[in-house]
Amino acid sequence: MKKFYITTPIYYVNDEPHIGHAYTTILADVLSRYHREAGDEVFFLTGTDEHGQKVSQAASERGVEPKKHCDEMVVRFQNMWKKLHIENDHFIRTTDKDHQEVVKEILQQIYDSGDIYFDEYTGLYCVGCERFYTEKELVDEKCPQHQKSLKEIKETNYFFRMSKYQQQLIDYINEHPEFILPKTRRNEVLGFLRQPLGDLCISRPKSRLSWGIELPFDSDYVTYVWFDALLNYVSGIGAKKNDKQFAKWWPADYHLIGKDILTTHCVYWPTMLFAAGIPQPRTIFAHGWWLSDEFKMSKSLGNVVKPLDLIDRYGVDPVRYFLMRDMVLGQDSNFSPDGFALRYNSDLANDLGNLVGRISTLVRRHFDGKIPEPGEQSREETQLVESGSTLAVEAIELIHEMKMNDAVETVMEYVRSINRYMEKLMPWKLIKSDKAAAGTVLYHAAESLRISLQLLHPIMPVRTAKILGMIGASVTELKSPWGQLKSGSKLSEFEVPFPRIELNQKTKQAKE
Repeated sequence: MKKFYITTPIYYVNDEPHIGHAYTTILADVLSRYHREAGDEVFFLTGTDEHGQKVSQAASERGVEPKKHCDEMVVRFQNMWKKLHIENDHFIRTTDKDHQEVVKEILQQIYDSGDIYFDEYTGLYCVGCERFYTEKELVDEKCPQHQKSLKEIKETNYFFRMSKYQQQLIDYINEHPEFILPKTRRNEVLGFLRQPLGDLCISRPKSRLSWGIELPFDSDYVTYVWFDALLNYVSGIGAKKNDKQFAKWWPADYHLIGKDILTTHCVYWPTMLFAAGIPQPRTIFAHGWWLSDEFKMSKSLGNVVKPLDLIDRYGVDPVRYFLMRDMVLGQDSNFSPDGFALRYNSDLANDLGNLVGRISTLVRRHFDGKIPEPGEQSREETQLVESGSTLAVEAIELIHEMKMNDAVETVMEYVRSINRYMEKLMPWKLIKSDKAAAGTVLYHAAESLRISLQLLHPIMPVRTAKILGMIGASVTELKSPWGQLKSGSKLSEFEVPFPRIELNQKTKQAKE
């Protein structure tokens, strides 16, 4: 049995979950479900980042202690992931005792090896990013993420000898082309590494910030939030506390991240692992941003789409489907309510929903609600069977290549071919002259649909399971062979799986 370990970034606890958080976590959930249903042993880690200046300030503004603030805020993420059908194996919080112990142990190890030293530093600090920037990293003398001028801070701190590992990191990236994906991001990191790499300030004096993990070698300082947060990927599977568990899962197969945290994950994190003597993850995959009217969604712009707003109106699974279908992994994608409605109506209400309705209605009306016996195959049935028998292999190969949207489209094209098959053989007319032949058509349409639904199940786990029941089937393994649907299977009660969304006139005209 293969193992598959996948992670999301851990999210700032004082953020409100939005479509960016939801996308990364749903993507991780979908990938983990595909691997589970293919027979792999899976560990899926997500969680929250709960230390640092932003969290401390938010707690102070609310008049509560930071830990109490975190305990109250974390529930928003935990509840959201349940609502979005996320099935993670562990939800880590950086305030967890086990995590803090791992951070201290690794800090002490790196300190003892001589890779952490004490020095005075003057730098430009962004509270929003909770990191120092060099002047060459700024855009128009402002933070590239928040477009704000930075405050110059001068203080004594502890530093990690990140520069020591610059050439080793460059060599590793060049020798392992799958390490940073997509290729554009790998090139971006290599471009960054063409300039001298400075050392990393990994502490904050308690006189300025007390909310953090205390350094094990100096009680007057706490750990820099990124050095703390990145170690969740190893502490979450028992690093140093449970060697057997850690050896089972590490290295991670995928760190899923947004492109805005590329430097921290592809420069800070690998050098930290080098210093700690821990192997590198197999792949760090940086996906694009969801844009609204071509702008990145952000609180300051007031254009953040809240997942709850979408799922309360349209349901969870259609939103999961849209997010997987409409973003090319690695590129940005634009979200609009009209775009969602058009995709929903085209793929789910029309192609998939109408097919389910046709099959269910005909089987109920003419075969007492039971899947009919298939007869001899014609050329049309043979083509449908051959395509259906290779569909899983094709779709899974695309998923392994991180071409999720292509994998979904491959399945949906097969669904459309089932519709064409039905239109050509017209079992609603054939039933009048040859019931057995009509039964053969309906069996092959239903079995083809079953295969399609099984491949869509990791994306839409609730809706597809329900629809499978409507055609007398149930969830099976991902690569289930042709013929799993048994004649005589009774259909469960039918209900329209994807009610159409009424488009406004402007959207209709745009479509036309």
